[in-house]
Amino acid sequence: MEYLVVSSIALLAAALSLFSGFGLGTLLLPAFALFFPVPVAVASTAIVHLANNVFKVGLVGGNANRDAVVRFALPAGVAAMLGAALLSWFAALPAVGSYSLGEQTRQVTWVDLVIGAIIIAVAMVELLPRFQTLAFDRKYLPLGGLLSGFLGGLSGNQGALRSAFLIKVGLSSQAFIGTTTVSAVIVDVARLVVYGLTFYTTQLVILGSDTRGLILAATLSAFVGSFLGARLIRKVTLRAIQVIVGVMLLLIGVGMVAGFV
Repeated sequence: MEYLVVSSIALLAAALSLFSGFGLGTLLLPAFALFFPVPVAVASTAIVHLANNVFKVGLVGGNANRDAVVRFALPAGVAAMLGAALLSWFAALPAVGSYSLGEQTRQVTWVDLVIGAIIIAVAMVELLPRFQTLAFDRKYLPLGGLLSGFLGGLSGNQGALRSAFLIKVGLSSQAFIGTTTVSAVIVDVARLVVYGLTFYTTQLVILGSDTRGLILAATLSAFVGSFLGARLIRKVTLRAIQVIVGVMLLLIGVGMVAGFV
């Protein structure tokens, strides 16, 4: 079941993320979190995200705007390392509390609480119409890089904010797609360095082949999704999908805050 869920989400999200600039990490993180501890889910999502974006760089990376990459992606990479370090700190903290539900005891950790709250915030951005036109002036690109990179390192949810800062800076659609892809690779590399130096290497050894197998399946599915997205999809209406995704994320976020996920 876990392979079916994670692989299906990876394929669909990768196809859509080619056009929107975000989606794969936003959808894949909750899917991994259903089966693994949240810190491992964040790091596993980052591995798939990086592999898929490296693949997409080969497809569309040549269209990236160099100035936007320098002003946005480099600050994002630095901030991603800070966010990743904060995630490792939260992962080491004791549980916030626990409660009984029937015969089961539910435990709420700081990681669950923080990541769940961020996912709820991302869900609200997806659902509320007022956020659909959110965009920022070109002069705020370095600030946008810092904010989205930090959120990417902490929770893996940086794509929507990245798109909001890059969408209105005068880039063509091809340059926008290329720039978001290159920026995502820089953030993924930066945060994975920190994840690998802190909690992820130890957790991967503990969890063993289940994690590695899911990561491989999700990566291959994301490759297929990106390939199909680049070749077959000409026009995608994302609003209905955003609503569905928003509701799902809201439920997952509430579940994490409550200790169910």
